[in-house]
Amino acid sequence: MSEAANTPCSVAQAVTAAIARGLDRLDAQLLLLHAMDQALHDRAWLLAHDTTVLPPAAQTRFDTAVQRRAVGEPLAYITGYKEFYGLNLAVDARVLVPRPDTETLVEWALQVLVAVPAARVVDLGTGSGAIALALKATRADLSMMAVDFSVDALAVAQANAQRLQLEVQFAQGSWLASVQGRFDAIVSNPPYISAQDAHLAALTHEPLQALASGADGLDDIRQIIKEAPQHLQSGGWLLLEHGYDQAAAVRAMLASAGLQHVQSRCDLAGIERCSGGRLACA
Repeated sequence: MSEAANTPCSVAQAVTAAIARGLDRLDAQLLLLHAMDQALHDRAWLLAHDTTVLPPAAQTRFDTAVQRRAVGEPLAYITGYKEFYGLNLAVDARVLVPRPDTETLVEWALQVLVAVPAARVVDLGTGSGAIALALKATRADLSMMAVDFSVDALAVAQANAQRLQLEVQFAQGSWLASVQGRFDAIVSNPPYISAQDAHLAALTHEPLQALASGADGLDDIRQIIKEAPQHLQSGGWLLLEHGYDQAAAVRAMLASAGLQHVQSRCDLAGIERCSGGRLACA
């Protein structure tokens, strides 16, 4: 985009130049709105200002953003925010970018907790805090805890909680090792990609420790399932997100751990994305 960087450029021309660099139209539009300090949802602004010439500072910001996106950096890291379950979450390279499919896990948790007032819930591997904050924002009465092994990730999650004014208790640790007491629901979107998976090559901008989990991608899920029964209330649920081809294996592990009502839920594409089970009622 050297021409765009050195020559006065209109909004329409800037989008066209970004597309020529390999960006899709939506990404180009969102990056331009960000560079022009406009709301990312206001794409109508681009149509209304298609002949507006970018100020030099905005032109520089846009050119830099396009270069970053062209080499595969997630859009959310460039803009600094990602919407999840109606919340505008701050994200950066310390955490995974929240995916829309993870909203399936949030919806399921809310369903199993609908008849449990003031339920105690823990989100393991919280990252940006997406799941924990979505649950707390929807159910203010929840006693919500969020755990992550990464101190950097916890800093991002805590900042999001403070900015959104949502009360969540945060703890540093490996899964349930540092957690006390029992919960009505344990939820987690843990790492579940095989360490040898070719898809990791396209995710180099995101933290590897939040993505890969052993030879078959199930090491962390195994550990969570092993620890969870001792931390569930009678009738409490363990709900896990996993890979597109792991549902049967995760269901088998849940059943082997003694959990009941083992089942899976499909994501937006109809793929079994989450599996869970319930501790028997006393």
